[in-house]
This record gives sequence, C-alpha cells and structure tokens, in this order.
Amino acid sequence: MTGLPGSLDDFGPAALAAVVVAGYLVVGEPLVGHVLHRRFEGRLRTDPGARRSFYRRLLVLEWGLAVLALVVWLSAPGVEAGQVGLRWPQQWPGPVTAVIVVLVLVFVVASTRALRSGALLEAAAPVRRPGSSPPAHGRHAEPPGHATLALLPRTTTERRLFTVVGVTAGVCEEWLYRGFFLAVVAALAGGPPTGVLVVVAALAFGLAHAYQGLVGVVTTGLLGGIMAAVYLQTGSLLLPVLLHAVIDLRFLLVPARALPAGHPA
Repeated sequence: MTGLPGSLDDFGPAALAAVVVAGYLVVGEPLVGHVLHRRFEGRLRTDPGARRSFYRRLLVLEWGLAVLALVVWLSAPGVEAGQVGLRWPQQWPGPVTAVIVVLVLVFVVASTRALRSGALLEAAAPVRRPGSSPPAHGRHAEPPGHATLALLPRTTTERRLFTVVGVTAGVCEEWLYRGFFLAVVAALAGGPPTGVLVVVAALAFGLAHAYQGLVGVVTTGLLGGIMAAVYLQTGSLLLPVLLHAVIDLRFLLVPARALPAGHPA
C-alpha cells in the first residue's frame, strides 16, 4: 500500500525544489553530519558546553530541513497529505514486517539493559600494547565504531536537551527520509515497487549517518529500511515516528556512570 506520487508532474512548480531537497538528503547531509561531528569531537575535551551546543545545532538543522520540505510539499498541488504519510494508519504492517519490528523492540530492550549494566565502559576501554604511549591530549578517546558514545548525555541539562533531540529525530527524520524523500523518489521513478523504495530509503538513511563509521551506516541503514517498510505498508508515518523516537530515547535510561569517562560534564 504505497499511494505515492507516480510522476514528478504531481509536484508542479515545486518539482525542482523537491528534487534539490531530496538530493541534499542523500549527498549533502552525510557531508554536513561528518563536519559537524568532527568539530564537536574537537571541542568536547575543552568546552563543557560542547554537547549542549551540538544538540542545539542538531535541532536547528533538523527542524529547518523539515520545515523546508514541508513548504515544498505545500507548494506541490498534486501531492496530497496521504501521499507523504500525513494521515492515520490505513492498515497494520504485514506479518513479516511485524515480526521484524518485534525483533527490533527486543533488541532495544536487550541493548538498553546491556548499556545500563556498564557494557559501554568495557567496549570503550582502550586496548594498548605494552610499552605504547597513551593518546595525545585533546584526541578523541572513543575507539573506532563508537562515535555515538560522545553524543550521549551526562548531565541533567544534557538529558533534557537530548529528550527534545530524540523526539525531533523521530518526527523530522521520518518526515524527511520516509514521507518526503520517498514521495520524490517514487515520482522520479514513476512508481517503483515497494521493495525498491525500501532499499533506497535504507541506503539514504545509512549514508546520513556516515560519521558513525561502517557499522553505524549498516545499522542505521537497516533501521531505515524497516521504518520505510512499516510506513509503506501502513500508509502513515505515525508508527515509524513512535518507533524511531523510542529507539533514540532509550539512551536516557543509561546512567552517566555507565558511559566512558574522559569528557567534560
């Protein structure tokens, strides 16, 4: 059940703007994310407010893009709200997708319990060969594959901001990468099969998290594909938004003592 635009003509005078915004999500967002994260890592050891500042930048960027995409859609006379997922679910996900979603929720619960138990401390503990020197002052302390650890909140103020970031990610990223982006892709491709749209959505969402390394790209790509499948089968962004927010907000259950040290509070 897709109901997506079948032609770029549906976007009318907003067609070019729609393609540009969709292209930015695939090409520009990975580059911007990489730059922002590297700057954040550079400030983290010397600036106590680096994490809060980074959260605010994320909020401005995501809401700015979401509003821009909303304006483009409102300017598209032939694209209805239901064609970008802005409606109540029309049906439940298929059995295969439902099982996958349940497995994702099980993973969320299991990973949260592991994080709360201090698994991050063990995973992030630096492994040094005998006689080797410690990392130079100011270098990022997280080992490869753990770029997201620095983003997790430590203080009460950071946790409050992170809550807003988590909800924002659920709302804005689902609107951008599932609702808006897939509508543009479907219009450009003339109504491709659902499986193709799921793969495209997975690739785009994985690339947007390139700053997390290969593991991060694969993990977020898989989640992006699952969200796309749920969206396309239900015809609504509601369930993907809720699932996305839950996945991100689970980090609020991780106490500061279970996070790697070495960053200012």
